[in-house]
Amino acid sequence: MVQIVTDARTFTADRAWGARDVAEIEGASVRLHWTDQPYRWHVNDGSEVFLVLEGAVEMRWREGGEERSVRLGPADIFVAEAGDEHVAHPLGQARILVIEKKGSV
Repeated sequence: MVQIVTDARTFTADRAWGARDVAEIEGASVRLHWTDQPYRWHVNDGSEVFLVLEGAVEMRWREGGEERSVRLGPADIFVAEAGDEHVAHPLGQARILVIEKKGSV
């Protein structure tokens, strides 16, 4: 059945990183998140695609023992491969579309 999401830019949740499941595609979950708080450092067991829809996010990751970061805005995409340690720090409120292996952290 067709699904149309018309509130992706205004979606809110009752807690930081609250999410709405949008779809499941061949073992991957597609979720719309709202947050105003950082997540936590984590490592996924599969790839993760992180698309900022609204707001800004400072994405941090560790590479070769060094912490790196990039500021992401609307339409920017960050891809973490399996094993990449990373954390998202929103700068105010942010809405993010995350596609990752179902059940990932």
